[in-house]
Amino acid sequence: MDTISKARSHGGIQGVYRHEAETTRCPMTFAVYLPPQAESGKVPVLWYLSGLTCTHANVMDKGEYRRAAARHGVAIVAPDTSPRGPDVPDEPDNWQFGCGAGFYVDATQAPYDRNYRMWSYVTEELPALVAREFPVDMERQGIFGHSMGGHGALTIALNHPERFRSCSAFAPIVQPSTAGWSKPALTKYLGTDEAAWRRHDATALIEDGHRFPEFLVDQGTADSFLEEGLRPWLLEEACKKAGIGLTLNMREGYDHSYFFISTFMDDHIAWAAERLR
Repeated sequence: MDTISKARSHGGIQGVYRHEAETTRCPMTFAVYLPPQAESGKVPVLWYLSGLTCTHANVMDKGEYRRAAARHGVAIVAPDTSPRGPDVPDEPDNWQFGCGAGFYVDATQAPYDRNYRMWSYVTEELPALVAREFPVDMERQGIFGHSMGGHGALTIALNHPERFRSCSAFAPIVQPSTAGWSKPALTKYLGTDEAAWRRHDATALIEDGHRFPEFLVDQGTADSFLEEGLRPWLLEEACKKAGIGLTLNMREGYDHSYFFISTFMDDHIAWAAERLR
């Protein structure tokens, strides 16, 4: 693991790191914020998964999470959203697929199956590296994310309920198997058999019996992707039928941007921290 940068912030350390990933077969960059409490012992860890077109840097630069993370003594880890590099297959003119759009799945279709293994990367390889290199308590983990990353957070938590104590999302894609901007990506990554997609669809997972204690979701009413891509009411219906607790906040006038995310970031970190104590 190489250190790209370190800077002190709110008494803690914001770092950016790079390593050669076995799962994605390319160098991967990620960010870690360690709160000041990490200087005296292990701290709980909150994983943040970013959305389409993003890298680790978007939330690091615009998410405004460090003050709250320092206050609550929580480490924040922000992985990249996909493999990258000259040998990684891509569609440069398609922002909904390829580099920047890994959708947190393990691709099974050539040529993407060689590199696009973001599910294994964020659930296995990166956690093992973070546990080894940083003072974090892996018995106290939470996960959250935005848009495509909100989809990733929900599906990972539903598949690993024993691992995470909290899960929340900003404007998540709650049913990617039917959303216009995610269905083509799932087809290219996972093939045409839609049964294979259900592991990566929050509403389908709940229908299939997967459970998580409770979710927090914030969604802007002025989000241009709300009606066709995000559709939080589908998650609300699924959670209600399954008896899963869901706090769904429809935020009047807010859009899909980091202006929205940063506004409610403190709420999500406080909510997670309460469950990570």
